[in-house]
Amino acid sequence: MLKKIQSFFEKNFMADSVNSVPDAHQLNLAASALLIEMVLQDDHIDEKEVVVVKKLLTDQFDLSIEEADNLYVLAEEEKHQATDYHQFTKLIADHYTQPQKVQLIESLWRVAFADQVLDKYEEHMIRRISDLIHVSHKDFIMTKHRVESE
Repeated sequence: MLKKIQSFFEKNFMADSVNSVPDAHQLNLAASALLIEMVLQDDHIDEKEVVVVKKLLTDQFDLSIEEADNLYVLAEEEKHQATDYHQFTKLIADHYTQPQKVQLIESLWRVAFADQVLDKYEEHMIRRISDLIHVSHKDFIMTKHRVESE
C-alpha cells in the first residue's frame, strides 16, 4: 500500500518469521489499512467517513485508539501516492474465514456510504478488494444493498 503504512505494519505487526501464521491482530491491521484507504479514495475527506473508520478500527478490529490514530495519520500523509493492496489482501485472502471476508466488504461499504455519496472510485476499490480476497459478486452486491438500506 503506502510506504509509511507498510513500514508501520511491518515494524509493529508482522510475524517474526516469514513462515509464521499472522495472528488476529496482524490480520485486523491489514483490514484496517484497507478501510483507511477507503476514506482517501474520492479526494474528499469527509469527517463522517473518518468517524466511521476510527470506530471500526477500535471496535471491530480491536486496535487501540493510539494505533488507529497513528495508522490514520500515516495514510492521510501519503494519500496522493500510488497504492498496492496486495500485501494486505493476500493476508486476508489466506487467513480470514469467508464470513470475515464478507464482513470486511460490508465495513468498506459502511465507510463508502458514511458521507451519503458513493464515489465511483470507492465502489471500484471495494470491487477490487472483493475480487482479491475471493468474495463472490453475490456477497459484494448483498453487502452493498444491506448497508445502503440502513
